[in-house]
Amino acid sequence: MKLDRETISCLRILHGLYNTVVVLAFIYQGSLGLKIRRERKKGNAPLPGIVRRHRRLGPFLLLAGIAGFSAGLLIVYLDSGDILKYPLHLFTGMTIVSLIIATYLVSRKIKGLDSQWRQPHFRIGVIILVLYCIQIFLGLGILF
Repeated sequence: MKLDRETISCLRILHGLYNTVVVLAFIYQGSLGLKIRRERKKGNAPLPGIVRRHRRLGPFLLLAGIAGFSAGLLIVYLDSGDILKYPLHLFTGMTIVSLIIATYLVSRKIKGLDSQWRQPHFRIGVIILVLYCIQIFLGLGILF
C-alpha cells in the first residue's frame, strides 16, 4: 500500500515531533535518575517523590520508545515497501529500543541501596540518551 507524498511527509514530521517529545521525556527521566543517584552517593535517602516519578515514568517510556520506533517502521514501509531504506536510522532505532528494554529489565532487578544492578542501569541509560541524540541528527538528514 502506497500513500501520497503529502501524507507521507506529514507522517514523517509527526514521527519526528512525537520522538522529540519522547527524547525530552527520557532526558527528564535521566535527570530524575541523576538526582536519586547523587543523594544515594552522599549517603542520603532520595526524596520519595522523585523515586516514585522515576519508577512510574519508566514503563511509559518503554512503551513510548517502542511506539515511536514502530511508527517509523510503518511510515517507511508505507512509503517505499522497504524498511531497509534508511539502514543507519533503522539500526540505531533498533539499538535504542533494545537498550530501553534492557534498562527496564535491569531496573526490575534493583533491590536495596547497594544493588549491583544500579551501575548497569545508569550506563545503559546514558547510552540511550547518546544514541537518541545521534538518531535525531540521522532523522533530520532523512527529513531534509
